[in-house]
Amino acid sequence: MPDTDTTPASAAPLGRRERKKAATRQAIADAALRLFLERGYDEVGIREIADAADVSTTTLFKHFPVKEALVFDEDADQEARLLAAVRERPQGRSIPAALREHALRYRMAATVGDPRFTAFFDLVNSTPALRDYVQTMWLRHANALARTIAEDSGLPADDPTCAALAHFALEAPRAARGHDDPRRAVTRAFDLLENGWQGFDSDR
Repeated sequence: MPDTDTTPASAAPLGRRERKKAATRQAIADAALRLFLERGYDEVGIREIADAADVSTTTLFKHFPVKEALVFDEDADQEARLLAAVRERPQGRSIPAALREHALRYRMAATVGDPRFTAFFDLVNSTPALRDYVQTMWLRHANALARTIAEDSGLPADDPTCAALAHFALEAPRAARGHDDPRRAVTRAFDLLENGWQGFDSDR
């Protein structure tokens, strides 16, 4: 997907081999997205993408086991940043406040007014396979976030309140997309989550 901030949370310097692997992965993802945007997802084959990135199809599949993953190459880093927002938040900052800052920094800042993201979202929304994949990815992130919130709060892993907070925290930026003032819309949504979470926390 278009680059936002590709620095993973608590990233350590990469060695030469890791840097080479990361560069190859990025080249494949960039070539795939360029071809998908030019011609459409269904019209581009794996071999074409490998040729454009100057790698073998075997190398491509080592980095991306399925075609859909080529569009969401930052999936793992995005989830790592999301969970780190909860685990590594400053002392005294609530979980909803930490997730609001994460949403504004990583999910909103680069997308507002950026034509690359408009083209990216149009590609995803017009392609059934990508819509299905992003929904699966969204659910995986929501489940991981819910477990992290529960762990941080000393609650059972399947606590429904933690699942609800995770769900709405991830949904808020998506719901604000297309709003006249998306940042304000996200902030207001998280204000609501903050109030609800404080009420729940004080009742425990």
